[in-house]
Amino acid sequence: MDIKQLTAVVTVAETGSVTKAAQLLHLVQSAVTRQIIGLEEELGVPLFERTRQGMVPTDAGAALVERARRVLVEIERARAEIRPAHGHVTGIVHVGILGAALDLLAQPLVEAVAEKYPGVDLRMSTAYSGHLQQWLDAGDLDLSLVYDLESTPAVHVVPLLRDQLWAVAPPEAGLRPDRPVDVAEALRQPFVMPVPGHGLRILIDQARLEARVKPRVTVEANSMDLQKLLVRAGCGWTVLPAPGVAADVTAGTLSAAPLRNPEIRRTVALGLSRTGRTPPAVEAVAAELVRIIREAVREGRWPAARLIDG
Repeated sequence: MDIKQLTAVVTVAETGSVTKAAQLLHLVQSAVTRQIIGLEEELGVPLFERTRQGMVPTDAGAALVERARRVLVEIERARAEIRPAHGHVTGIVHVGILGAALDLLAQPLVEAVAEKYPGVDLRMSTAYSGHLQQWLDAGDLDLSLVYDLESTPAVHVVPLLRDQLWAVAPPEAGLRPDRPVDVAEALRQPFVMPVPGHGLRILIDQARLEARVKPRVTVEANSMDLQKLLVRAGCGWTVLPAPGVAADVTAGTLSAAPLRNPEIRRTVALGLSRTGRTPPAVEAVAAELVRIIREAVREGRWPAARLIDG
C-alpha cells in the first residue's frame, strides 16, 4: 500500500469515476485502475462497486477512504511544516466555525492569517457545535469554536465568552436590542421552533419549562438560515444567537431583543485537538481567532456577549 494507491482510492471515491480521477491526477485511466486493483488484491476485498451511477465504495472501501484521507492530510501537513521557510510559520490548519458566528469571524480570520502567516494553508468548515465536536474528537479539525464543551482526552477546551440568545421577529414586531423580552412573551407568539435534538431546541425547552409556557409552534426548522427565512416570511418568531442576526437587524430585515425570565446563555469555547503536539501554525491561527473574537465583543459587534477572563 503506497501513497499513490491511497490517492487514487480517495480521488475515485470523491469523483465516482475512474476517468475523472485519472484526469484530476494527470494519469491514464489504466494506471488508476491498476492502483485500485492492486489494493483490492493486497487487501483481499473489493473496494468499489461498479454501477451505472459510477464507482461506489463498498463498506470496506468507505473505511479505507476515511483513513486514507487522514493519512494524506497528515503527509501534506508534514511536508508543509518541514519545508524550509526561513523561520516563517508554515503548515495546514483546519478551523471549525460555528454557523452563528460565521459572518462575524470568517473573513477577518482569513485576512489576518493571509497577512501575518502567508505560509499557512488555512482550511475552514462550519456546522452545528455537535458536528464540530465530533470532527475535533476524530482529529479532522485542528481547532474549532464549540458550545458548552468541557475538556476531554481528545480535546483541550478554552472558554472564551458567554453568549446570549435573542428573540427574533419580523421588523414590524419592533423588537429592540435595548428592550429585553420575556421568554413567555416570545413563546406565546406563532413560533418557528428548532427541530428536536438541536442545541437551541434543548435550551428553549429548558427555558419554557422554567417560564411555564407552552409554545405556539407553527413549523420546525433544522438550520439558522431556514429559521430566519421563515421569520421574514411571517411564519412566527424564533430564538437565535445574537451574532447570527446582528447583520439582519442592522439591515432592517429582522428585529430582535435579548431574552429574559429566564435569560438564556451558553458558553462559547475554543477546542483544540490533543492529537500529537500542537504545531506552531495551529497555535498562531488559534491566537488570531481569539483576538478577533475578543475585539468583536469589546467593540459591540458580538451583541450581549460577556468575555470570560483567562
